[in-house]
Amino acid sequence: MQSRLRVQGHPIQPMLVTFPLGLFVSAAVFDLIDVVGGPAFLGEVGYWTGIAALVAAALTAVAGMVDLWDVPGDRTRRTAVAFNLVNAVMAAMFLLTCLVRSHSPQRGASVAILVTELVALAVGGVGVHLGARLMRQFDTGRTEVGGLDALAGSTGEIARP
Repeated sequence: MQSRLRVQGHPIQPMLVTFPLGLFVSAAVFDLIDVVGGPAFLGEVGYWTGIAALVAAALTAVAGMVDLWDVPGDRTRRTAVAFNLVNAVMAAMFLLTCLVRSHSPQRGASVAILVTELVALAVGGVGVHLGARLMRQFDTGRTEVGGLDALAGSTGEIARP
């Protein structure tokens, strides 16, 4: 199965997934610091980082839906659907926290918001596991060459300028 959205032979969605995940983790870290007594502006930084993560998650979801179109209707499709649903649940939980915070003038975090974000990150951990399983299913039978062997041509010689 080949992804429709590729850059130099590599599927785009696995690359895009790192952006919302990293931003969601960063938002939770900023909020943790805000809750434990750090500078108040870090709560607002956490809020805006969460907003950026939601935008990145939406773009990643679009790429995931395009890729889902070509997934065969077997175990791989079930894993792909579960992966996308789990990521959607994580994003929905962060969306909920952002909506709650949007009514606050300083958009600071509370303990309840932080707990919700930590639960969302745990859900995201399940998504990471499913994504790794999905990549193994897609790459079955495909071998990756790493290191200097990747520079070798079909004759086995290392390409020299």
